Amino acid sequence: MGEQKSKEQLSLEKDYEEYVKRITPTHNLLLQMLKAFITGGVICVAGQFLLNFASNALGMDKDMAGSFCSLVLVLASVLLTGFNIYPSIVKFGGAGALVPITGFANSVAAPAVEFKKEGQVFGIGCKIFTIAGPVILYGIFTSWALGLCYWILGAAGIL
Repeated sequence: MGEQKSKEQLSLEKDYEEYVKRITPTHNLLLQMLKAFITGGVICVAGQFLLNFASNALGMDKDMAGSFCSLVLVLASVLLTGFNIYPSIVKFGGAGALVPITGFANSVAAPAVEFKKEGQVFGIGCKIFTIAGPVILYGIFTSWALGLCYWILGAAGIL
């Protein structure tokens, strides 16, 4: 009886493994990297175009042109997120769409759009930093820790 049960169990395990293999999506790493490269590249080319446009056509200095470029990229990302277009870009380009400044703007805007039905305060106000909050927190903490190390090494005469 025990041997029969183990044969049934082995059959069930084999069937389960086949099922998992069948439904698990396969990924082509080179294709994913190419898509991320193209997506990130298009965003960066758009940023460079905005930077050149602000410098040459609008006559802005380097710092003002950089601010203009960042502002337009963030605005475009938030608008594309609001119209539910940016998630399709992320699905195609993966990290290529999530790493630049547009990805950060998307991570702030997406929870606000998702939770707007819960109201201004408890929906948008409470959920807007769900994803971006930890990024800001750990970014600031890491900057502080590295600055402290730099200061200590500088005071010790090592740097």
